[in-house]
Amino acid sequence: MNEQLHHVIKSIDERQEELLNLLKTLIRFETPSPPARNTKEAQDFIAGYLKELDFSIDQWDVYPNDPNVVGVLKGSSSEQYKSLIINGHIDVAEVDNHSNWEKSPFDPFIRDGRMYGRGTADMKGGLAGALFAVKLLKEAGLTLPGDLTFQSVIGEEVGEAGTLQCCERGYTADYAVVVDTSELHIQGQGGVITGWITIKSPQTYHDATRRKMIHAGGGLHGASAIEKMTKMIQGLQELERHWAVTKSYPGFPAGMNTINPAVIEGGRHAAFIADECRLWVTVHFYPNENHDEVAKEVEDHLLQLAKADPWLREHPPTFKWGGTSMIEERGEIFPSLDIDPDHSGTKALAAAHENVLSESPKIGMSPTVTDGGWLGDAGIPTVIYGPGDLENAHAVNESVSIKELIQFTKVLTSFIYNWCHTEK
Repeated sequence: MNEQLHHVIKSIDERQEELLNLLKTLIRFETPSPPARNTKEAQDFIAGYLKELDFSIDQWDVYPNDPNVVGVLKGSSSEQYKSLIINGHIDVAEVDNHSNWEKSPFDPFIRDGRMYGRGTADMKGGLAGALFAVKLLKEAGLTLPGDLTFQSVIGEEVGEAGTLQCCERGYTADYAVVVDTSELHIQGQGGVITGWITIKSPQTYHDATRRKMIHAGGGLHGASAIEKMTKMIQGLQELERHWAVTKSYPGFPAGMNTINPAVIEGGRHAAFIADECRLWVTVHFYPNENHDEVAKEVEDHLLQLAKADPWLREHPPTFKWGGTSMIEERGEIFPSLDIDPDHSGTKALAAAHENVLSESPKIGMSPTVTDGGWLGDAGIPTVIYGPGDLENAHAVNESVSIKELIQFTKVLTSFIYNWCHTEK
């Protein structure tokens, strides 16, 4: 290891109070999503932090009062050396006002080697460590020949398109690290897509006509949309079980590709036959699948079932998939993210982890989803690597291990320096 870099990494222990104070500052910005539309002050802080480190800043509103911040530090020899994206989200999970927090979720405190507060594990800890790593390199005069891009995005907690907009804006690199919750494991992920399945009758009937619909000789070819939706739910269960025995992927326990009937809405009044029913589903899929293909599998299966029902045959279900916001559109997509353990970037990150912590990192798959899928979908080799555990993410009295946060900051400092000194 470069002697000067070694000195910088060693100094993290001595300067850990600065790191912890930075994390406390980020936590005090109240950025829960939902309700969202509350990140501007926090993003202004990050933009100012990066600007002081000579990053050029691109800041724009994804939604009012919810801007993205992208900082770019041009390398001294960009054409010859590898470039890197560091990505993280500034929004945190919502806070239930009736939940039993020891203190205010946005008033951080330390106890028994852990920092408590909303966002410590998911994922302001990762953002703080990444920001501090960049600051240490800059202060030490360790210039980077390759480009470094820092993305602080909004909306990850509710499937909003912060990272997608960064990709659409043209930001790219030879490698990307999403510093989200992973317990310092190097991870890919499966994907998620939500969808709405709708059954609708062309006519609305008084509930007194139900007898004519259900008895022989009634003569009324009508149906309750709610009752017909139960057939669709049963069909989804059958497809889910079929997937469980016919699909698998290394790194995932069996049956991770689930179909969850999450919300059902239907009917208009107790005096009417339900003329419409809507089912909101969440579909998880593996890294070797994409959301369009999976959505089509669900549609094809349900449409085949509908053909076997006399009424559904003439009034088949309709589908609406995805969306760019669970708040605005009640829909989201998280593309899956496959990872290549033999990619030079993954090997360099694993080497940095091993050099700093004297142990090999675990490389595998996250059971949850992050914005990493959007970067991978844009053709950027990407991994998830950050402090914090999923048991604390979104939890009451959320916390992160200070030791793990310091370890993460050391590894990322080493990796940023070495990767941006890697020739193309």
